[in-house]
Amino acid sequence: MAREFPLVPQDAKKVETRYRRIATAIPVPESVPMLEEMRRCEPRSMSGQPPILWAKGDGVCVIDPWGNRFLDFSSGVLVTGCGHAHPRITAAIQAQAAALYHAYCFPSAPRIELVQKLVSLTPEPLNKVFLLTTGAEATECCIKLGMTWGRRNGGPRKRRVVSFHNSFHGRTMGAQYAGGSAALKEWLDPDPRFVQVPYPDGFRERDISFDRFLSSLAEQSVDAQDVCLVLSETYPGVDVSMWTREYAARMREWCNQHNIVLALDEVQAGFGRTGKWFGFEHLGIVPDLIACGKGIAGGMPLSAVIGRPEVMDLYPPGAMTSTHSANTVCCAAALANIKVIEEEGLVENAARLEAVLRDGASRIAQSAKGRIATANTRGLVAALQFVHSGTTDPDAELAWQVTKRAVESGLMLFAPVGVGGGAIKICPPLIINEEALREGLEVLREIVAELA
Repeated sequence: MAREFPLVPQDAKKVETRYRRIATAIPVPESVPMLEEMRRCEPRSMSGQPPILWAKGDGVCVIDPWGNRFLDFSSGVLVTGCGHAHPRITAAIQAQAAALYHAYCFPSAPRIELVQKLVSLTPEPLNKVFLLTTGAEATECCIKLGMTWGRRNGGPRKRRVVSFHNSFHGRTMGAQYAGGSAALKEWLDPDPRFVQVPYPDGFRERDISFDRFLSSLAEQSVDAQDVCLVLSETYPGVDVSMWTREYAARMREWCNQHNIVLALDEVQAGFGRTGKWFGFEHLGIVPDLIACGKGIAGGMPLSAVIGRPEVMDLYPPGAMTSTHSANTVCCAAALANIKVIEEEGLVENAARLEAVLRDGASRIAQSAKGRIATANTRGLVAALQFVHSGTTDPDAELAWQVTKRAVESGLMLFAPVGVGGGAIKICPPLIINEEALREGLEVLREIVAELA
């Protein structure tokens, strides 16, 4: 599980490159009183990230008030795909805020333009869009629509939601019921409507065949006729593995056969991160619903569910809304964000740099002397799963130490995630160039080689 980073300044090696500058102890001594006050005023759950005071963003870098510059391999947890403080996104936010910054569910030009644009990016029959605020809201909406579909098309028995072990769909109630981490839902009573099956990652679940999906349901006495929804991350938060195209094709066929809604959580995978606009494009299928968030609006709070009309139109006017749905400033930011991705070729950049990231992640794994079990990569996202030698047991301590040392070296990572807190994600902004990417990967390789 996550842990607090100590607020004790440590002398850091001085660094000065084009993308990194470390000139103080880390954390900066002057920042410690502010960080301590933050911890006093906020719940402990908010103190799990490296103790760096973010003051300014500049493309692929984050800068603190004392001039330390960090090459950002986090993208603010896969959010700032167009980098920090992109001038076109900033200008769009400023212009819209000066005109109108809230319209509830009343029509507005930014909302109309954004839903049109999103529909144009997705294949048929994904041509209805519901705008929300967070990724968790989007996955909750998928659960709601899937359950409603089941009741209307199969009666009260068609109510079971199938998701995957070790998955993450958000921190709200329904999203955590669907999530695959037992530790994250200790606060919840068991709900038999939610069932998890092994995710075919080839690591913790060696059998990646669709038959394993079917046998797992049978082992839990789950009848296909009782299933209303299958919900899966396009790639799991702990890793970057995806279904095989054969697995995806059989899943699509099985859902069609049994009138089941198939929803993919694209909150991390969408908007160019995997080298395609949406991660599911790698699978050769089209789901019924996708949940979008993170990279959709360049850092502003916006999410979306995009789906086929038969499912999206289940509720009458006024019965499925959200107070900040389609906030005009967020819509303007999203439109500008999407235009930047298109016009600056960021999807293509992610696809082009995939080989560089894969090679770098592989080199890091090789330097770890058996302490990194997998280093999967897709587009501009990679995951290093740290384990105790010869096992699949996560090594959270090593992952945490690597993260701490990386930040002290001017490479920004977010805290380790996934099973037992043993995975480090590499996910720089999509605007990154090869030079910066290689620099960050080499910094990480040296740290892992030393600590492992």
